[in-house]
Amino acid sequence: MSGGLRRTCLSKIGLFGTVLLSMLLRGPSASAGGLFLSDRGVRALGRGGAFVAGADDIEAAWYNPAGLVQAQNSVLLDVSFLNYATTFSRQTIVSDAAGASRTATFPTVSGSTKYLPLPSLGASFAIGEAKRLVVAASISAPYAPVSTYPDTVAGKPAASRYSLLSLDGSVLLNPGLSLAYKVTDQLQIGLGFNAIVGTFNSTVMLNAGPPGRLLSAPEDPTYDAMTQVKASPIITPSGNFGIILSPTNYLRVGLSGQLPFVINAPATVRVRLPVAAPFDSASQSGTKAHVRFTIPAIMRIGIEVRPLHNLAIEAAYVREMWGSHDAISIESNGIQLLNVTGFPSPYSIASISIPRRFVDTNSVRLGGEYDLPIDAVRIRVRGGANYETSAIPPAYLSPLTVDLSKVAVSAGVSVYPTKHWRIDCVYAHTFLFPVDADPANAQIQKINPVGGNSVKTEAINGGRYTAHGDIFGFGAEYRY
Repeated sequence: MSGGLRRTCLSKIGLFGTVLLSMLLRGPSASAGGLFLSDRGVRALGRGGAFVAGADDIEAAWYNPAGLVQAQNSVLLDVSFLNYATTFSRQTIVSDAAGASRTATFPTVSGSTKYLPLPSLGASFAIGEAKRLVVAASISAPYAPVSTYPDTVAGKPAASRYSLLSLDGSVLLNPGLSLAYKVTDQLQIGLGFNAIVGTFNSTVMLNAGPPGRLLSAPEDPTYDAMTQVKASPIITPSGNFGIILSPTNYLRVGLSGQLPFVINAPATVRVRLPVAAPFDSASQSGTKAHVRFTIPAIMRIGIEVRPLHNLAIEAAYVREMWGSHDAISIESNGIQLLNVTGFPSPYSIASISIPRRFVDTNSVRLGGEYDLPIDAVRIRVRGGANYETSAIPPAYLSPLTVDLSKVAVSAGVSVYPTKHWRIDCVYAHTFLFPVDADPANAQIQKINPVGGNSVKTEAINGGRYTAHGDIFGFGAEYRY
């Protein structure tokens, strides 16, 4: 009995690591792949994200800072709204008391994202009479789902509760300061300093029941423990750079890179202990922890052709080095459990490393813009499409990280009511290809961070995943 109770406690200890894992899955970044639905910016998104060689307004601060040369003196504000939904039909292989294995299927659970504004704001200033040097400041929010899943489905505990309940309350922003310089009429260069700042909130459930049906059935709800984590402050500096070559008036070639974000943030963890008898007198001492992981570097290249004075078409390739995101390191800063029946009190939480095993993503993009031949008012229409591979192997997919290979199509329009103003809008739809994560190969389990006491349990992420997403956006630019 004491060995079973010990495993019960250790499973409970693993809760803290599982919850902090969700910090990564919301992800403080602004890239398109991996943990995010799309790249940012109303106008750039209207071109399908093909905005590397053709970057020529404040949105260039993210895509290619060299393009800020064309932004000159301007102010840009845009706001997008993300409609994102997922489904998870869990399957897992379980063994009964006699040792026989079978595949258990759970009711499908759906996750959704609230319509929250995702803003971008920036201003640029040309310096000197020749206006070859441009300085820009910007701040924006990543296009990342803030998902919520129900804790029950048809009156029974939802199968997704061990991965995610809610990310409500998370606020992450990406401020930056950029410089661009026109070296010659054919060469522009740019350099940016940016950061991830904000607060991250997450709620997740973990089942603290011991394996082997020693005290309870697997995933007995009376052993469920709800945990909330608040990571704050997140302050992670990074940088980017870019060049644009324009050998003729009809051709532009752009190359840019974003350096990685190395997250190193303090966190506060609060646990609602299970109602099962071993925890009747238990309590948590200490709430502080620390989390470390890497958001990857990005490389972009684009070629834009302008066969007509009023037509621009760009093809671009983007590679995000998600392979560098291999694990999350979580360190407990004095978190202890007290008075758990059958276990030493207090018990200090050990540091753990959570395997992620992400892979690099590849995205190909095609988009363009065309000025309509209308005399009364200038109108520019744009459209684009892109294909992107998933950063997450099926064995590591979970409701927290529903990143699937996808195709996105978009359309947008700009209206220029005066020579100073530009009004933008965009609509984009993302088709994500369903994935069946074989429960026999699924790798995400209840975490036990205590070395030498690892007990393999049923994976919690096997099953079928689907998702779809829409983005609506509006913006305005003023040039002075």
